[in-house]
Amino acid sequence: MFESENFFYCPYCGEKVSMILESLYGGQTYIEDCEVCCRPIEIAYQAEEGVITSVEVKRLD
Repeated sequence: MFESENFFYCPYCGEKVSMILESLYGGQTYIEDCEVCCRPIEIAYQAEEGVITSVEVKRLD
């Protein structure tokens, strides 16, 4: 399986949100709106051998 649901806290509103991340590729960086407060969050993650090894979530301001 190359997709997994990951949970983290929004850096703006502090609510727990979920994201589906694909581990097929070496990693990605992209911007996604928080599903609670709708503010933009930068998500960067790395994957090795189909397993997500690190996730970094940060504000854009």
